[in-house]
Amino acid sequence: MMETETKARGANLPEVILYSTPFCPYCHRAKRLLGNKGVPFTDIGVMGKPKLRREMEALSGGYTVPQIFIDGEPVGGSDELAALERAGKLDGMLGLS
Repeated sequence: MMETETKARGANLPEVILYSTPFCPYCHRAKRLLGNKGVPFTDIGVMGKPKLRREMEALSGGYTVPQIFIDGEPVGGSDELAALERAGKLDGMLGLS
């Protein structure tokens, strides 16, 4: 598995970065939501990579995965991403509306 997996970005879409681990159901939930919206994202795997995990913690202030960033702004985890979706705010943040 690659350390960082990047999916092609559209020119008008914000940069979405997701720090994750392979066996995390919340990571899969967040990836599924972004994928269903057709939003490309960079997936940074932190399992067994303490340097990347420390980077994630420093950037987000969070210790759990996933940690999601939209254009450099920390969103939080899967629950926060889903809450933005339920509130009708996620599409605007992702440049979809």
